Amino acid sequence: MLSEIREFVKGHFNDIMLFIIVMLLILLAFASGYITAKYQLKAPIQITNQSKI
Repeated sequence: MLSEIREFVKGHFNDIMLFIIVMLLILLAFASGYITAKYQLKAPIQITNQSKI
C-alpha cells in the first residue's frame, strides 16, 4: 500500500505541487483580506472644527 502511494506521488508530483502552491496562495489572500478588514473596523476620523474660508 505504501509503495502504491509512493508511485502515485511520483507520477503526479507536478500536479500535487501545483495544488499545494495554489492552496497556499489562496490562504495568503484570505489572511491578507482578513487583516485588512480588521483595520477597517476602527472608528472613522471625525473633524469637529469647521473653519470658513
